[in-house]
Amino acid sequence: MHTGLFHSIDFNAEGRQDGFLSIPFSIDRSPYFQVKIPIVRIKNGKGPRLLLMAGNHGDEYEGNIALSRLCRRLDAASIRGEITILPFANAPAVFAAKRRSPLDGGNLNRLFPGDPAGKPSARLAHFLEHELLPRHDVFMDLHSGGTSMAHMPIALMERQGNTEHFTRMLDLMHALGLPFGFIAENGPDAPTSLGAAGRAGVIGLSGEFGGGGTVTPLSMRSTMAALDNLLHALGIVSSPVLLDRFEVAEMRLLALTSHDQAIYATRPGWYEPARDVGEEVRAGDVAGWYHDFTRLDAAEDVLHFSCDGVVLSQRLHTMCEAGDCLVQVAVPYS
Repeated sequence: MHTGLFHSIDFNAEGRQDGFLSIPFSIDRSPYFQVKIPIVRIKNGKGPRLLLMAGNHGDEYEGNIALSRLCRRLDAASIRGEITILPFANAPAVFAAKRRSPLDGGNLNRLFPGDPAGKPSARLAHFLEHELLPRHDVFMDLHSGGTSMAHMPIALMERQGNTEHFTRMLDLMHALGLPFGFIAENGPDAPTSLGAAGRAGVIGLSGEFGGGGTVTPLSMRSTMAALDNLLHALGIVSSPVLLDRFEVAEMRLLALTSHDQAIYATRPGWYEPARDVGEEVRAGDVAGWYHDFTRLDAAEDVLHFSCDGVVLSQRLHTMCEAGDCLVQVAVPYS
């Protein structure tokens, strides 16, 4: 089937290939325009088949940087098996520093299983779920909190597949060696990349590594450590590629099981947090204060956590509108 996306990658060829996924999309400035998404493919004999992706959202940079570096450091002789790398999957969003594609407003991580006759983001989602993911055994999609949210570094997976599939996912998530892991219950029809991986029968992993539309030494080290550990756990490499040594922590599993674990703005205002991401909190603790700059005579609202747990993410923009998520608390996974 014609997907509205084409490329010159030969998935059976040995060695390294550098190319593009190309999506024709006529625009006012350029009637024969094509969206160009860089892709690197490395194959060395039989072995594990791994797909690595970043830039699902365009304002999350740890994955872009780590996978760009990985592309420069890997060659066929240094691996066993197959690696496909998309450092800037939603390229229009990445190069515009936007969460969603400026071409069509598409949030790639809400568009799976996609549409082969749709707009560019939907065509890309269709290609990923129906053509690229089934060629691989394991998939890793790197995220962070984006421009508006701070997120503590954490591995992430969705409950997908049967018991054997889920157990294999859980084992590989532990192998990422991060201090925390998160299990989402989005269901088999989830419009996310991990939902797509589950439907394709692929082990799907992800992670949130920072936020604020920037990177830090901690967020980059966490991202590179997770990638090194995954490559090693799969047997693709025998020594670290991105760091000078393997860094592995015992993982603590967390979950979001209720909307009550988050605090949302219900009107315009200005948010002042009381705690940082990664901090342990208890139900009733002060989460922060919500101010109304248009009413100096009105006291700020005091916000309280509704459960015990760990601050998973927090809004970075002080000015808020109704519906903005201010803070999330994850609870121990059972």
